[in-house]
Amino acid sequence: MEFLLDWYPWLKVGHLFADFAWMAGIFYLPRLYVYHSQVAAGSDQSALFMKMERLLLRAIMNPAMVAAWVFGLLLAATPGVVDWGAGWFYLKALGFCGVTAVHMHLAAARKDFAADERRHSERYWRLMNEAPTLALLLILVMVFVRPV
Repeated sequence: MEFLLDWYPWLKVGHLFADFAWMAGIFYLPRLYVYHSQVAAGSDQSALFMKMERLLLRAIMNPAMVAAWVFGLLLAATPGVVDWGAGWFYLKALGFCGVTAVHMHLAAARKDFAADERRHSERYWRLMNEAPTLALLLILVMVFVRPV
């Protein structure tokens, strides 16, 4: 895995770019669900939201999530990048897994909206819009402060 050292700066750029794109979608999709919850099922507005949600998830969020994971795993495999005895990496990974779980929940909810079903309230989606902030804060603190 020594060859990864030559690519380290590019791996970081790829990882951060993918993370930013992914998090933008993670923050925006629940907001679309808030607005979608406010319109009548079967309406033209509902159809427009369905299209926006599908494109955001499939064209931006899914590829960004895969890229974030691939670049992150390559960074972790780069010799000397991770001190495997320190706790920061494991907590960062926990945060990353939390964001992935939110992503999966949002993807499942898109299928409900695509069927014009409203399984959760507008208030629920407003709260879900804030939930990824905690995971992002955990990730940032672990990467830049490394308290453990």
